[in-house]
Amino acid sequence: MYPKTPEPQHICYPPLEQQTKPNLTTEEAAFYLNRRPQTLRIWACKETGPLRPNRMFGRLDWPTPKVRALALGSAK
Repeated sequence: MYPKTPEPQHICYPPLEQQTKPNLTTEEAAFYLNRRPQTLRIWACKETGPLRPNRMFGRLDWPTPKVRALALGSAK
């Protein structure tokens, strides 16, 4: 028998309007934008997406105000 695949963990994020952090993780930004985290990583790598992340020590930080603007449809 194959080992069981672990069940995906469901994480509860606060509503985007209540998010106070200046930057979001890739997983958080993907949740709010209704995308998969890998999609945001591709946007960052190819620099083709509607957002540009901040790169900090090999980690991607997505600016909360820009994620909020894109999620609410008012991104420029």
